[in-house]
Amino acid sequence: MTAAGGPGEQGKGQPGRTDAGKAERQRERDQARNEVRKDGRTFDLALMLRLSVYVRKYAAGLTVSILLLPLISAFEIAQPYLLKRAIDEHIAPHRLAGLDRLGVLYLLALVGQYGAAFAHSYLVQVVGQRAMNDLRLTVHRHVLRLSAAFFDRTPIGQLMTRMTNDIEALTELFASGVISLLGDVVRLALIIVVMFRTDGRLASFSMAAVPVLAVVAVLFRGWMRDAFREIRAKLSRMNAFLQEHLSGIKVVQSFAQERRVAAEFTEVNQGYREANARAISADAALYSVVEAIASIAVAGLLWRGGARIAVGALSFGVLVQFVEYLGKFFAPLRDLSAKITVMQQAMTAAERVFGILDNRQLDRPEPLPSPAGLDGAPDPALAVEFRHVTFGYRPDQPVLKELSLAIRRGETLAIVGASGAGKSTLIKLLPGLYHPQQGAIRIDGVDMRRLDPAVLRRRVVVVNQDVFLFAGTLGENIALGDPDATPEAMAAAARRVGADRVIASRPEGLGAPVLERGANFSAGERQLIAFARALQRDPHILVLDEATASVDPEVERVIERGIAELMRDRTSIVIAHRLSTVRRADRIIVLDHGVIAEEGRHEELLARDGIYAKLYRLQMQHGHPGRSEAAE
Repeated sequence: MTAAGGPGEQGKGQPGRTDAGKAERQRERDQARNEVRKDGRTFDLALMLRLSVYVRKYAAGLTVSILLLPLISAFEIAQPYLLKRAIDEHIAPHRLAGLDRLGVLYLLALVGQYGAAFAHSYLVQVVGQRAMNDLRLTVHRHVLRLSAAFFDRTPIGQLMTRMTNDIEALTELFASGVISLLGDVVRLALIIVVMFRTDGRLASFSMAAVPVLAVVAVLFRGWMRDAFREIRAKLSRMNAFLQEHLSGIKVVQSFAQERRVAAEFTEVNQGYREANARAISADAALYSVVEAIASIAVAGLLWRGGARIAVGALSFGVLVQFVEYLGKFFAPLRDLSAKITVMQQAMTAAERVFGILDNRQLDRPEPLPSPAGLDGAPDPALAVEFRHVTFGYRPDQPVLKELSLAIRRGETLAIVGASGAGKSTLIKLLPGLYHPQQGAIRIDGVDMRRLDPAVLRRRVVVVNQDVFLFAGTLGENIALGDPDATPEAMAAAARRVGADRVIASRPEGLGAPVLERGANFSAGERQLIAFARALQRDPHILVLDEATASVDPEVERVIERGIAELMRDRTSIVIAHRLSTVRRADRIIVLDHGVIAEEGRHEELLARDGIYAKLYRLQMQHGHPGRSEAAE
């Protein structure tokens, strides 16, 4: 059940491909496209400095890999020089003596180049993997600390894209991005130096194509940047769509919406394909242009060099050397598109990843000052105290309004009210999943914002109607990371709430496998496991959010005794669904539009003939004596 104005009811349109829905999706696409085009650079120094924090730890390996770059280039540049000597000193004059020595040197240069290149590539890959592993762990820990409100507004598919695909793109930054570009710069600089030292006039003629290449690179930079930023945006949208509809596949199939969902995915997938097509076009165009310029430059070199050879001003070996150097000069430029791709993806990915880390909407915000006049000493007899609490999932639409409520230690409080009255919202505030916009909540006399979330959620345990089980084992789901959860303690807790029958029905016992979301357990079995999980924690305050609503009558009889024991000598707050729970409560409060409208015991509220009595009579008229419509 979602309270009015809650995250489940905000910003959600009805299914169907209406004109309004199409217009809204078009506005979202236009907004995303504008954001892609106005933002981002090929190389962002600020982002690189932030990434360097995760690399410093592995600076030794990175330093060695960088020091290998001049060595690789030197071995590579030595090869055309040795070829020139072989032609001019041995092949052209038909003098074979010493040619074998140059051949051995050429072979050693090849071995040196590829051996150093292997060591460089290995070190860079290792540093990149380790650094990005640290970044991934940092992002994951940060996400675990973010508030529930963050997850209300952020599609899980988008979040997964940032934590997986985007960080993987940053890993490529080391393997094929910035370090590779640094190696290219070293190689090009050495080639230019050697060419000018060999023949300055021919080198100047050969470098005439460089300004043209610079203009081409500038023109293609913006095109490729926009294309690859749009790819990331489209991929994120596609992952979010898939995550949402695969999670809700039963609803899709139950309402025969397969054709509609398939059509929507076709649209999303087409957008991703078109974004990739634009990137491929940019990549192919840049490669072709560079290849054409390189071919023209080589043709010009052959023409100019051939003319000088004809008049005896240049040796044939020098011309071959320059053709080789020009080929090696243009080789990294041919791959420039791929490297720009990596850099664009990495900068886009870094922006998105650090955008998560920069989100300060943490699970434990700073405490607000207590409302005026409410700074007095806490009452030791109270377990929970709401002091003029106002809260809404949207600030302009409060769900709870100036609510004040005191719950005594050991008291069982039932909360009833019509749908949207604020019952579930009040429950979500107790374990600190959300925090009041005004007022304060005290747990055992302490403002809950001053409590560490782990401490708070050890004191307050919530059992929801929709039980979530993780893939793993039955024991792992009962313990849920509790270091005190021994097999004996878990078995005892299960026995007290009747969940021992679930354990006994599996031959593996506590080691029984649990599929994703507990798909291999019935709703009643999942509920029993949830009770065992709660009892294992031994909380100070127990919250039952319609916890028996999904349990059939046979299972209900099994667990009612366990629930009573679970609530014994413990402060309990129940969003009541079963009439028997309401009658057992020490006190009942009736919420109406975010305020406490009535308060008392079952018989007292019936006698007042107010909201509670009307809801109760409505439930009785529908002939459901075992359930209270007051909680529906």
